[in-house]
Amino acid sequence: MKLYNYFRSSASFRVRIALELKGLPYDYVPVHLQKGEQRAPAYASRLGDALVPALQTDDGHLLAQSMAIIEYLDETHPEPPLLPGGALARAHVRALAQMVACEIHPLNNLRVLKYLKHQLQVGDAARDDWYRHWVRHGLEAFERQLALLAQERAAAGLAPSRLCWGEQPTLADCCLVPQIFNGQRVNVDLGGLPLTMAAFDACMALPAFQRAQPSACPDSEG
Repeated sequence: MKLYNYFRSSASFRVRIALELKGLPYDYVPVHLQKGEQRAPAYASRLGDALVPALQTDDGHLLAQSMAIIEYLDETHPEPPLLPGGALARAHVRALAQMVACEIHPLNNLRVLKYLKHQLQVGDAARDDWYRHWVRHGLEAFERQLALLAQERAAAGLAPSRLCWGEQPTLADCCLVPQIFNGQRVNVDLGGLPLTMAAFDACMALPAFQRAQPSACPDSEG
């Protein structure tokens, strides 16, 4: 497999985590977003949105969108699973993942930040305030959801979650960790989020998350 990605892209980071958790080898193909390499015809002509990540499968198919890629990997390489058993638990995990991927991330990805700066003439300080506001807002909602799920687990007689859901990394953790990394990079206030940060810290104690992080990527720029 080949993974087209950018070391600082949180969506790419999600897929790298999934690949590492499953122990799947892949070729790392860097696509530098700041330099606009995703718009090069050789790459852009193969994808409708010309974004990263993209995964080329062993049989040559090119897959777009991190959430679809991760679920493809989970279906084709089911161990260890990234979605728990039971429809209710899977719905909870998908909802947590989508709180990051659908609510927080779209407001703060590189295209949006560049549009704010160049087209709307928003200054750097105001742009960073925008970023911090929406990340913090989204993570506060994520924290509330973790608290509600903790109550639900307790009522069902389940052990408290060490990660986002239970003891094993899931799709939700694949999404949360990159968002925290990006939040730290722009000094988002991460205080007062005990369940969220406990899940993040527990993830980062695992080798797969360490191997997937941006500083471990061959195109990392520090």
